[in-house]
This record gives sequence, structure tokens and C-alpha cells, in this order.
Amino acid sequence: MLLQSLAEPAPGSLHSPHPQRRHSTLKRLALVLLLALAGSVQPAMAQTGPSGKVDCIAPAQPGGGWDFTCRSVARTLQTLSLIPAAMQTINVPGASGGVAYSHVRAKRSSDDDLIVAASTATTTQLALGNYPDGSADKVRWAAALGADYGVIAVAKGSPYHSLTQMLDDLKADPGSVTFSGGDVAGGFDHIKVLMAARKAGVKHIRQIKYLAFDSGSVAITQLLGGHIDAFTGDLSEAKSFVDSGDLRILAVFAEDRLPGELADIPTAREQGIDVVAPNWRGFYTPAGASEESYRWWVKTLDALYASPQWQQVMTRNGLLPFHKSGDKLTAFVNQQISDIREIGSELGMAK
Repeated sequence: MLLQSLAEPAPGSLHSPHPQRRHSTLKRLALVLLLALAGSVQPAMAQTGPSGKVDCIAPAQPGGGWDFTCRSVARTLQTLSLIPAAMQTINVPGASGGVAYSHVRAKRSSDDDLIVAASTATTTQLALGNYPDGSADKVRWAAALGADYGVIAVAKGSPYHSLTQMLDDLKADPGSVTFSGGDVAGGFDHIKVLMAARKAGVKHIRQIKYLAFDSGSVAITQLLGGHIDAFTGDLSEAKSFVDSGDLRILAVFAEDRLPGELADIPTAREQGIDVVAPNWRGFYTPAGASEESYRWWVKTLDALYASPQWQQVMTRNGLLPFHKSGDKLTAFVNQQISDIREIGSELGMAK
């Protein structure tokens, strides 16, 4: 109807006894129409986020931390209407995240509609060279949405009342303190003790004793039984034992003191040991995805983290505040990998 009205002007409006002038007027109006149509199409062409279903790869079997990260973020994104359609979780287990990492690089390296769950376990494997042809710059780090911070704790009757007191003993004799953890030797529980010891100036850190158990709770049981001197693990593993009065935390490896009832726990930093060791949870995206898509994911995950709904998810599941995204997360990941690689090389674990 609009085109018809342009071609057949109403009497007294566009009608002119001069055909050339009328033709010129119609050309100008046609140009205005084209520009208007172009303007109405532009927002759709500028769409940088997903237009339909998106995928989240959890690099493990259902039920673990990476699976939780994908599924809880998917539910919250949909609740907040931050994505246009569903986000499905795809489990790709194997090699502590290595199978998923290789799959993304080989099969979905430029997929704008994909994010992959990651954590400190991911950076540890990259640092030790356990992913084939793997390095941090072969994916893009989008956002971290919470963390479970590392701690060093002792039994209530322990003679140690500060981290520096314990590290002074290790400087005098690296084998004088035996640690327990629910991670393998060379895993992050072990490595964060070694990072703290290195920062304190302990020599011969390979002589520090570490015993690995099947879980953090088993490691703490060994400590409370008097068989071990100290526990290294995550705060969530130790908290119930702290609440019961059986454990005393010497330090939490956080940037600042934690909120609420956890504010009484001193950080390693304030005791002169500049080590931050969060088991963070977040995402990376394929390296070949578009810049617009990457920025969309960063912005969207920032909005998710700031929402009351996500803060409730964190509280219910024991996650503590830790949020970095885009360039800041990339810088943090690179530093974390560098720190872990130094320890791994000294212990002969890095490839």
C-alpha cells in the first residue's frame, strides 16, 4: 500500500503538470523508503548473541562440578531471559577435561553458540602440559562465577596458630610438617601448599610431605586422628569440622577476607604470603568464535553473576564470591598457570 501511494499521489499533493519534477520527487521518496527499510533491518543484522539453542559442554560425567556449572547457569540464564532459547548440557568426559578441550578445538573451534565449563582443574592440567597441544591462548576465557577457596587447617589441639608459624618450621626443616588432602600428589591441593612454601622462602619444597586420600573428609579424619599435622583442601570440605570446633583454619587463600561468618578467617596474604588459590568455576569459549559473540557471552555472564538469582544459587551450593571476566579473567588464568607450572617443573611433573 505504501508503494502504491507513492506511485499514485493524492490529488493536490504530488500531482504536477511537469513530469520531470514529479519523477524527481518520486525518486527522492523512494530513496527515503529504502533508507527506512534498511534501518528496520539493521538491528537484526547486528544481533551478536545466539538466536536459538546454545550448548554448554561439561567435560565430565553428570553429577560433578563442571556438570553443576553448566546446568545451574543454564537454568538461571533462562529464568532471567538472558538467552533466547534453551541451553543444553553436553557431557564430554575424559582426561580431566582434555577430551572436551580437544573436541572443541577440532570440531567446534568457531562455534558462536557454545561455552565450556572450566575451573582451576582446567588451568592445572594446562599448566602441567596434560592437554595435547594445549595452551591457555587456544581458547578464550569468558567468566568465573564463584569459587571454593583453598585453606590450610589444623586440629584444635595443634601447636600451630598461624600460617607463618608453620612455614617457619618448614623453612627450618621441609619435612617437619605432614599434610593431607583429598587430591592426588601433584594436584591442586598439594600444589597450593607448595606455592605458599615457595613464597615463604622454603628451600627443597620436594621434601614437604603430602599424603593423598580419596576425599577431603577422609584426609580430615586422618588429621583428627593424630596421624597428620595439617589439612590442605577447600573451605567447603573443612567448614563443618570448623563449625563443630574440631578444626582451626590457619589461612584461606583468598584475595580478601570472606564475607559474613567467615570473616574471622585470616587470609594468607595478610600473613605475608601472597598466594590466592580459588577453585573457581566458570567458562571458556572457542578461540575461533567471533569477537562479537565472545563479548556477548562476557556481558551476559556478568549480568548473570550480578543477579540475586545467581547469588542464591551460590549460597545454596557453597560457592563464595569470585568474579572475573574477559581480559581480567584471562590475565588471572595466565598467572595461575604460570604459578602452577613453576611448582610442577620443580617437582618434575610438568611436561
